[in-house]
Amino acid sequence: MSELEQVLFNLIEPMVSNTEKISVKTMPSLNENEVLLYVYADSEDVARLIGRQGQMASAIRQMMSIASRIGNKKITIKFESY
Repeated sequence: MSELEQVLFNLIEPMVSNTEKISVKTMPSLNENEVLLYVYADSEDVARLIGRQGQMASAIRQMMSIASRIGNKKITIKFESY
């Protein structure tokens, strides 16, 4: 797990009901200064992570943007359910 993946996992871990079903993956991007992180979880946990009107997802993205500034990268986070 990369450093940004671990930071994101540690950030969302207390917010979900079953941590064993969470997966955080880095996907390749055409832009070398961009990091794409995907969070895979069951639909109930994804709904909890997105929050009402996307407020929780926005807060998670803001927190991760601070972590990504260390590496001078732009971070994009997508939430997917399975």
